[in-house]
Amino acid sequence: MIGRLVDGRYQVRSRIARGGMATVYLATDLRLERRVAIKVMHGHLADDSQFKQRFIQEARSAARLAHPNVVNVFDQGEDDGFAYLVMEYLPGITLRELLQEYGSLTPDQTIDITEAVLAGLAAAHKAGIVHRDLKPENVLLADDGRIKIGDFGLARAATAATATGAALLGTIAYLSPELVTRGVADTRSDIYAVGIMMYEMLTGEQPFKGEQPMQIAYQHANEQVPAPSGKNPRVPAELDELVRWATARDPEERPVDARELLEQLHDTEELLRTALPVETGPTTVGTALRTAAQRTRLLPRAPQPTVATTRLAPLEDETRVLSPRVPTEPVPDSTAALQAVSQRRRRRGGWLLALVLLVAALAGGTGWWFGWGPGAQVAIPDSIVGASPEDAATILTDLELDADPARTTPGFSTEIAAGLVMGSDPEVGTAVQKGVAITLVVSQGPQPLDLPTLIGTDVEAAHAAVQEHWSLQDDVVQFDAEVPKGTVIDALGQIDGEQASLAEVAQYGEQQPITLVVSAGPLPDVAGLSPSDAEQKIRDAGLTPVQGAAEYHDTIPEGNVIGLVTTDASGAAIVFHPGMEIGYTTSRGHAPVAVPDIVKQSWSDAKKMLSDAGLHWAFADDESEFLANNVPFARVSAVKPGVGAEADYGSTVQVTLGVGR
Repeated sequence: MIGRLVDGRYQVRSRIARGGMATVYLATDLRLERRVAIKVMHGHLADDSQFKQRFIQEARSAARLAHPNVVNVFDQGEDDGFAYLVMEYLPGITLRELLQEYGSLTPDQTIDITEAVLAGLAAAHKAGIVHRDLKPENVLLADDGRIKIGDFGLARAATAATATGAALLGTIAYLSPELVTRGVADTRSDIYAVGIMMYEMLTGEQPFKGEQPMQIAYQHANEQVPAPSGKNPRVPAELDELVRWATARDPEERPVDARELLEQLHDTEELLRTALPVETGPTTVGTALRTAAQRTRLLPRAPQPTVATTRLAPLEDETRVLSPRVPTEPVPDSTAALQAVSQRRRRRGGWLLALVLLVAALAGGTGWWFGWGPGAQVAIPDSIVGASPEDAATILTDLELDADPARTTPGFSTEIAAGLVMGSDPEVGTAVQKGVAITLVVSQGPQPLDLPTLIGTDVEAAHAAVQEHWSLQDDVVQFDAEVPKGTVIDALGQIDGEQASLAEVAQYGEQQPITLVVSAGPLPDVAGLSPSDAEQKIRDAGLTPVQGAAEYHDTIPEGNVIGLVTTDASGAAIVFHPGMEIGYTTSRGHAPVAVPDIVKQSWSDAKKMLSDAGLHWAFADDESEFLANNVPFARVSAVKPGVGAEADYGSTVQVTLGVGR
């Protein structure tokens, strides 16, 4: 796809990410002169109507939303058999990448990110859309501080019971209990996923773990999400209760939609700001996460109802349908209730103070040991990626790690050139103790894969085969009298830095470019046609006609087309592609002929010689005509024009006969 012009408008520049359903590329919108992200469905899914419909649904769902915290979708369509959608390009990172880099976030940062997510989600819920796939990978943190929700590929209309079908959709770690047990999702299922993300931001890990997905799903269905403070004592009690409210196992005990949780989050934030000091976090994200854009209140606050609520259908105004419920355990639905619970927890925690002081003393000694002493750790830097083994070893040695440019292991990469470092063992970013031996993973270039049979196959089948593992370039179409139209003549790839045929190549590097040479069928047959009819037939074939020279021809009448010019001045055959010019020749009729040597020939032989040359005759005088009709041994004494003279084909010569030898 890289370098390809999609739909005549979007010039693909580079690949951003690759997922299970599609690949996202950075592209330039040539019409509006702006950078965009273009999401292209994998070729092997194009024939799956369910996947294709889900892909189109993402564009329609996101296009219905116009909100600062939702990724804008600009366009959607199909080009050359693959579906694509064009989205707003946001340079930055995902929430998942932020968590991988910093582990847990501060409560203040967690609130800021959750506010932005809930603001965008509230707009979706108001428009009648349930996201159904909320997770850190789908929360985008732009370099300019904007936070947006993306990937509405699993979105559905928010009815009272939106079923997922036979299989569970979404990421298992964020699925609500009702999705696991009944396959049903509504706005409260999104709230559950937000609660899980809050837990993960506050603690640096997910609440439920297991070796198999079904183990995690079982815990979601049968266990209550624990309080984040159990993993991170610095989490305020108010945020504990907010997370537990959002992740209640019974959907009736959760906030009815994102707006209700957003309003409660605003109140909790005000309460924490007056009760607790602001905690600072990673300086590289602290400023961006607290920009004025993220602090804006996008939705008005409203008093919380005294009875539990449930939304039965998407609402266009503030009307709510209320239905009483009896919760199985008390769930705070107001700031006052949250504050009361947190105050009780603080009273219970007083006796822990002495223990905390003791632990702090021990932590001080431990901190020295692991921070500056023999147990200190250092993260393997990503600066070694793309470096030579010698340079990478120098970087690691400077960090007091054991690195040797000869201690390597091979790997395959479509992005790192052969001979350069693509990673390490332990992995890049891993914190290890000083002195640990590091093995460099050196790229062997793209992984060689077996090439399928392409030559002689239908072009559509060849496209699908190439898109499985390689980068399909624009086809080269050419006319070929021996190969049927739409059949692959050859496949071209990069071999030793040059484009060459892959006909004899058994394996080819993953994601490397492949160009298919496809037959347009034979050139049009225009022999014997008038010039106007011949030119129209040439244009219909996709070529541009150019009238050439007129030539003599024994059978095609003067003025009609003899044929196409298919060789160059040296006589070499020309390969024609659609859009090229092609010449044609016209007939001048028969070429002039030489008068045969009929003098002294018997009249019977002379007549045959003239006829064979394409000439007619007439007698020069009455005596010659008399001799021709009455004297069997009459001979030709003269002819005009003379023997060997040039005469037009079909013209008449004058013959004189005599009786002498």
